[in-house]
Amino acid sequence: MLLAGLAAFAYYKYSQMSSEEKENLVSELKAKGQKLYDDYMPEQVKNMFPKNTGNTTASANPHFGEGSAYTG
Repeated sequence: MLLAGLAAFAYYKYSQMSSEEKENLVSELKAKGQKLYDDYMPEQVKNMFPKNTGNTTASANPHFGEGSAYTG
């Protein structure tokens, strides 16, 4: 019950932030997450996955879900 109350309070505080404050919060969390990943993730695991280039939609099929090319 306490956890649900904390989550509701956090959602309320987030919803009251300006868009600039939200962007700052998200960028700070991303930076902290990247630092944790860089500091504590074993090199074996890091080498298993390619580095994210930021362009994740380039390889996606633009006609995914249309169904016209489905041959059954």
